[in-house]
Amino acid sequence: MITCCIGIMAYNEESNIGSLLEALRKQRLSQVFIDKIIVVASGCTDRTEEIVRRFCLKDLRIKLLTEEKRQGKAAAINLFLKTVKNCPHICVLESADTLPLKDTVEKLVAPFCNPKIGMTGAHPIPVNQPDKFMGFVVHLLWELHHRIALRVPKMGEMIAFQNVVREIPGDTAVDEVSIETIVSQKGYKLCYVPEAVIRNRGPQTMNDFLKQRRRIHAGHLWVKKTQQYVPSTMSSLGVIKVLLRDVKLSSKSLFWTVGAICLEGGARLLGTYDFHIKKRNPYKWDVAKTTKEIVKLARNNA
Repeated sequence: MITCCIGIMAYNEESNIGSLLEALRKQRLSQVFIDKIIVVASGCTDRTEEIVRRFCLKDLRIKLLTEEKRQGKAAAINLFLKTVKNCPHICVLESADTLPLKDTVEKLVAPFCNPKIGMTGAHPIPVNQPDKFMGFVVHLLWELHHRIALRVPKMGEMIAFQNVVREIPGDTAVDEVSIETIVSQKGYKLCYVPEAVIRNRGPQTMNDFLKQRRRIHAGHLWVKKTQQYVPSTMSSLGVIKVLLRDVKLSSKSLFWTVGAICLEGGARLLGTYDFHIKKRNPYKWDVAKTTKEIVKLARNNA
């Protein structure tokens, strides 16, 4: 039996936190045991804390830690890591605006029966409608992420890792990549688990897309400079090669694909400008609001 502690970093997540906690409570487990589910609520001004407290009464595994002032996701993760530092468990981090399927935790944590595995990553699949332009862009982005991760593991949205990370840099804007860096540098192997599916909601407006993607690219540049680590999705040429080789495009979707490339390219240029010219590292970022709408699962996957 592999024991894990789950951490959820939440900032004004009232629309999804209840569904997420319920999904984690009802996970189908055989090789894995969930010891704790710790929610770190950072400067919340909505009903997030109230909802979590209600779940704490229903399930003693659920704990609430609060930060009066929002200090950024990395600071919240470091509080979680400090809380579980003496636990010989696998650490799991899941974004508060996602939902796991009923067996996601089992599939994500099971590979740690191999002691050489240091970190695993889930397979995010967006709930956005792919027949609309922004929905198509989001699906294309995560499909490319999936294809690249099958070759060179790339983690995002939900991760699990050996409890060997004492803390991450407090000013990182890409926490999963910073953890990936630390685990890799300790000599552990990374493992992408495509069967460990989680559902998320990508940006539904161009403005939110650019806001989110420029922040991520600036964060990748920061990790490259400060931690000497290059994420597998950072190479624009490499991403385009995967697109041309692995992704099937219809004549209808070709036009939208060109639009997606322009959007992502523009976001990367803005992120480069933020990092190199403005000297800005957005570790405490503006929320892309359209990613925070309720994530719903099909009934047979709930």
